[in-house]
Amino acid sequence: MNEPLPVILLGGSGYVAGELLRLISLHPRLKLAHIISSSRQEEPIADTFEHLASVYPIEKFISIERCLEKLGEFPHWITISAAPHGASAGLIDQFLQNAEKANVQMTVVDASADFRSPSSERFMEIYGQAHAAPHRLESFSCAVPEHLDTLITPHAAQPGCFATSMLLAIVPLIKLGLVEPEFFVSAITGSTGAGRTPRDTTHHPMRQSNLFAYQPLRHRHGPEVCDIVQACTGSDVTLHFVPQSGPFSRGIYATIFAPCAGIADQELIATQLTAFYKDSDFVNIVSTPPKLKDIVGTNNAALSVNVDKGTVAVCCVIDNLVKGAAGGAIQWVNRLAGWPDSEGLIIAPAGWV
Repeated sequence: MNEPLPVILLGGSGYVAGELLRLISLHPRLKLAHIISSSRQEEPIADTFEHLASVYPIEKFISIERCLEKLGEFPHWITISAAPHGASAGLIDQFLQNAEKANVQMTVVDASADFRSPSSERFMEIYGQAHAAPHRLESFSCAVPEHLDTLITPHAAQPGCFATSMLLAIVPLIKLGLVEPEFFVSAITGSTGAGRTPRDTTHHPMRQSNLFAYQPLRHRHGPEVCDIVQACTGSDVTLHFVPQSGPFSRGIYATIFAPCAGIADQELIATQLTAFYKDSDFVNIVSTPPKLKDIVGTNNAALSVNVDKGTVAVCCVIDNLVKGAAGGAIQWVNRLAGWPDSEGLIIAPAGWV
């Protein structure tokens, strides 16, 4: 077996970075080379992620400058960005420029929102700020890995966690012509989806035994999903999306509704979705509404189908930190490296979490 590829992890102190560290430690073809955090330089990784102390007992965060100095150490790097939206693109551009100067290959996967939009104008429309590296947009593809059979760009962007849960249902329903192109979605996410920095909506006393919607019909994942569906299927869709905050730490439970096109047959739709994902290592169509505990901690997704009075309802569960972020990013690394999607990502669910 060839030597594992070295990984540079950008934005290394948040929840997604912690999951990336965990998954990299499980991957037989990857090894952590450097992890960058501007706020924790020279601090041990184990001080920030105590649960990872056994796999990273001595490794430390380093500065951008020190990392850039070391690019000549290997001929091929994997760079994964878990940096914040708006900051990621500039960092990625800096690393790609320096890789070019050092004459080394660098493959990038971005877990932020910076390379999800088809243009800098669309990014400005959604996020209200200029894109830091518009000249790099064409070198990134953004989709759930299962939805792109052929990748023609050197780099990839992982859709957001809510977006992943919606796309897993919407893309095949549209591709197979099973529904009209209008979707209504209600999706509940765990508190880790809001990031590591505490705030009123993620503080435990606010989330515990509570449930509330936020940014109804205005969340940024709405237009992102529409853009990605168009890129994957060639079809425009209308999306009405209401996100909700749930009283649990990780996972997303999304329910996607759409009017059926043609015959409204539950068994037929379920059979066609099963066939669509027959080669997927992670997406399963199940016969009863799925449960979060069946997938938390894994890169798996479970979807169920119900049909009544001309309406299809697909329930989808994913782990927001894994399939919706870090796991999806590692799956893209596998794709870009020419490895099986499943490499390093077959993880048994914990069950009682």
